[in-house]
Amino acid sequence: MTTMADVARSAGVSIATVSHVLNGTRPVLPHTRQAVLDAVEELGYTPNTLARSLVTARTRSIGLAVSAISNPYFTEILQGVEAAALEHGYSLLIADPHDDPARERKVVQLLHERRVEGMIVAPSPEPAGLLAYLRRHQVPAVFLDRLVGPPGEAGPPLFDQVCAESTEPTAGLVTHLAGLGHRRIGLVAGLPGLSTTAERITGYRHGLAASGLPFDERILVHGDSEAAGAERATAELLNLGSRPTALITANNAMTIGALRALRAHGLSVPGDIALCCFDDFAWADLFSPRLTAVSQPSRDIGARAVRMLLDRLADPDRPTRTERLPCTFVHRTSCGCPEDAAALKKGTPS
Repeated sequence: MTTMADVARSAGVSIATVSHVLNGTRPVLPHTRQAVLDAVEELGYTPNTLARSLVTARTRSIGLAVSAISNPYFTEILQGVEAAALEHGYSLLIADPHDDPARERKVVQLLHERRVEGMIVAPSPEPAGLLAYLRRHQVPAVFLDRLVGPPGEAGPPLFDQVCAESTEPTAGLVTHLAGLGHRRIGLVAGLPGLSTTAERITGYRHGLAASGLPFDERILVHGDSEAAGAERATAELLNLGSRPTALITANNAMTIGALRALRAHGLSVPGDIALCCFDDFAWADLFSPRLTAVSQPSRDIGARAVRMLLDRLADPDRPTRTERLPCTFVHRTSCGCPEDAAALKKGTPS
């Protein structure tokens, strides 16, 4: 078996220099670093990660706790996290808390016991147990997609966090539909307690106000961020005496549920009811009609979470921060616009 000493001999450097190159523990001259890397490649040297972690107290691993990993949105976030982690020499340990606070607390503890250097978490609607554990054990962490404010909502966030903009893009969907003549625009909102749900409801109400439309609580329903819940919630809307003429779904899973309910009621999109959705996804362009959507920068969110965590590991005392990334309006035809008009517009809804 090739050893670090063999690599040092082949490269003509000390074992300590090889260690610094492989572990990134000290700057090494470029030509020396390249000589070490060439020797590693030529000899087929594989570092003993376990032994190294015992010596350095570093595992070069990150814990990722995200619910609904099968959801295309979170799958793309995972891809962004994985690519950025690999780029910086880190591996991932992944767990799905299923948006259950007790399970969330447990999986975070298990990841911590696996000695991950830090964690990236999409918090549940009730993250008190999560917060208590992370703070008590001083675990470096970044929250993604769902934000958690400080107690009383005053002061900086408890942890670094990154998400997409939610409020203004949702307001833009409302004003777009209102501009097409709709006066009863319904919202299928997400799971109560999530920041994304609250912000998209706020955006919905802002859009109504900007369009001179009243808020009617009867046409705001919760689909609990999943398809089955959205199907039930949409059916409630469709059974109203004065049902909406347009509908906004607040994530991609709920879009599927809403479409099922519309089909069950024999309604066509956009002929009987216009539809816009928050979250674009790979097959949104393949539906008939093609789905008008807000596209989140999901891979960028995942990659940014990794960079924020690495910044935290490098400087534990730096101030916490929240970063929001912009979304893109993807104009297609489910909103009721003709194909040629949808093809001309992309960016901010009018």
